[in-house]
Amino acid sequence: MTALAFYAAVCGLLSLAGPRLGAPLTRLGIGALVGIAAAALLPAIRAQIGL
Repeated sequence: MTALAFYAAVCGLLSLAGPRLGAPLTRLGIGALVGIAAAALLPAIRAQIGL
């Protein structure tokens, strides 16, 4: 449940900036980088909140 909520928040925030990020390939690249960063940060966030 934590992962689902975390990724929903990350994707929701990214979608707010979507059209302003430029061409489709640029948005795809930014989305991939944000996804990688989110996946890398989730274990640290879960550890800090005790999950």
